[in-house]
Amino acid sequence: MSSPELIARLWMLQLAFTVATLVVVLLRRPCRRLLGAERSFQLWLLPPLAMLVSQLPHPFASSPAVLPAFVLTITTAGGVFPAAAKRSMDFDWRAAIVLTWVVGVIIVGVIASLAQLRYRRQLKGAVPVGLSMRWLVWRARSPEVGPALVGAWRPRIVLPSDFDVRYDAQERMLILAHEAAHARRRDGLWSLCALIVVAMCWAHALVWWALRLLRQDQELACDAAVMRDHRDRRHPYALAMLKTQPTACVLPVGCTWSPRHPLTERIAMLKLSLPGPVRRRTGVIASFVLSMAVSGVVYAVSAPSVPESTATKSAHAAAVVNDVSATREYQLDMKVEVETEDAGQRHAKRTALALCMAPGQDATMSVRDWNVDATVTPSDGGQVRVALALRRSNGVLLAQSHLHGSLDETLRSHGDGEGADGAYRYAFEIIPRAGCPARAAAGAAKQES
Repeated sequence: MSSPELIARLWMLQLAFTVATLVVVLLRRPCRRLLGAERSFQLWLLPPLAMLVSQLPHPFASSPAVLPAFVLTITTAGGVFPAAAKRSMDFDWRAAIVLTWVVGVIIVGVIASLAQLRYRRQLKGAVPVGLSMRWLVWRARSPEVGPALVGAWRPRIVLPSDFDVRYDAQERMLILAHEAAHARRRDGLWSLCALIVVAMCWAHALVWWALRLLRQDQELACDAAVMRDHRDRRHPYALAMLKTQPTACVLPVGCTWSPRHPLTERIAMLKLSLPGPVRRRTGVIASFVLSMAVSGVVYAVSAPSVPESTATKSAHAAAVVNDVSATREYQLDMKVEVETEDAGQRHAKRTALALCMAPGQDATMSVRDWNVDATVTPSDGGQVRVALALRRSNGVLLAQSHLHGSLDETLRSHGDGEGADGAYRYAFEIIPRAGCPARAAAGAAKQES
């Protein structure tokens, strides 16, 4: 995948995340009031779903748009660019953007992994607790670790060392129910998915705020799940919150039950009546409809162009194929740039030329101390294949490229290498055309003179 295409995909990824997250931020509080905290938390499915939909292929999508190249005059004589001309190979800003994004993803991943390892390091010496639960329960050696759910695939419940002393029997039962609800709802996996989204959109300021809101909604949804089974235990549940110590260690993949989450809002939510079966079913239907609507909008917006009708497109494709197949001669408008390094000195040679040839016929153009060999052959779908070779005058091969594209489309190739006489870099920019317009233009100029 080329840098321009990757940048276009990254842009659609960021746009889809922005739209979906803004929808969630606007709806999370009204949804919590009307349909309950559990349905409100499910709204956070929208950002990753929208990001996934934005990357789906479109059946009638045209090739990705590429920024227009600098227009050069093509001559059959093969003139050299001025020395002050901008070097096309010195800096590729699109590749730099992609590299910066990749480095950011790696840094976010490394920081999160180190934070997870640091938390797990505090679990050294933890002992299993003999409780008849579906998930493993461990007691930490420190009172500052837990209660928490740690991990995504095989989560475990971690309790502080003073769990039996700090909380009474009712509070202990509610805390275990809370952590079991986290495990049952796969909240560890939710945290991992959120971390992946943050890594992919690390440069987006909205993603860090959204992560904090997701964590809050995650705890509120878990509180609602516990209160659905223990409606008459709101007071001891609130007391257990107040007795919980704030954790000093961040847990990226997992859930910590600590006052770091807004206690005022959590306790206020305990006073609200829980939604009944009708409102819960309504919430499921509303979530499905909203997901389909947002996905449809993102998919439509991510289409690169308005598709032609099938009949029109088929007719146009057939005409292009027939035109290419009937072409008796091709012209390659070429820009060739070669940089060599000799004794610490860089030498750049740039040439623009037009090279005409019959289909499948090899053509060679000699420019200074190197030669350009080219061959054009028609391909399926009205396209052409271009084989290029750059050689020194002594026959040493410097570079070889095989390009594929449509007539009048700009095709590019670049690279570098190490030869017997030093390092070198090269770049090709080619536009294949039907016929030989350069010959016709040269004939017309000769007649006028």
